[in-house]
Amino acid sequence: MKLAITGKGGVGKTTTCALLATAFAKSGHRVLAVDADPNATLASCLAFPDPERITPINEMTDLIEERTGVKPGSSGAVFKLNPRVDDLPDRFAVEHNGIRLLRMGAIKNGGAGCYCPENAFLKNLVTHLFLARRDVLIMDMEAGVEHLGRGTVRAVDWLVVVVEPSRQSTETAKRIELLAHDIGLTRIGVIGNKCRDAAERAFIQAAVAPLPLLGVLPYDDALREAEMAGRPPQATRPEVEREISAIIQQLTATLGQALPA
Repeated sequence: MKLAITGKGGVGKTTTCALLATAFAKSGHRVLAVDADPNATLASCLAFPDPERITPINEMTDLIEERTGVKPGSSGAVFKLNPRVDDLPDRFAVEHNGIRLLRMGAIKNGGAGCYCPENAFLKNLVTHLFLARRDVLIMDMEAGVEHLGRGTVRAVDWLVVVVEPSRQSTETAKRIELLAHDIGLTRIGVIGNKCRDAAERAFIQAAVAPLPLLGVLPYDDALREAEMAGRPPQATRPEVEREISAIIQQLTATLGQALPA
């Protein structure tokens, strides 16, 4: 199962990633959580000790230079477009509570010089993670699809967009949908978050249609407080755990096969 999770900032995307990763791990699956959001908080959300000491891959300048042949930040230099990355998850992922985590760092946008050794390195790593790894992979991305490329599309089981009951977040979901279709992604779903009642659920469903609504997480004060404090999500409402379980069942069922442990 390979999931790329995205959505507007502040909608609870990272908390949703943590809930999914925790549920998969509790079911006995090998889970690799990848933090590809520039505002990297997934380690904190998963209660990893000393999260600030986890070095993002894109800051490992000596490693990038060794693999690409060019020092990061160089412009106009010739570098390897397909550097070796297959050993990186096992070397640099840290583990806690049965979940391994790899912190990637941001891919530069076009205005910052996207054709550079750092981006080639990270994009090759993303391709390896989706195509070659046999883990349950959950990638926490920023609001877009910058980490994904056309060569990766066939391995992404679901692009999941997290939204809350607001016009801004549902409009972001529709923009992400357009970007995803541009690179060939077709299996795109939505998880609603922070819903207080049936009216808010109906708002999300209507606003993101025709994208499928995979599930809706109810508003939970404990989740919100943990989100603000950077603590691991501790749901106090049983509906949250039940909904996460139902979402996972729907994600796996649509692939036409059961997910092996």
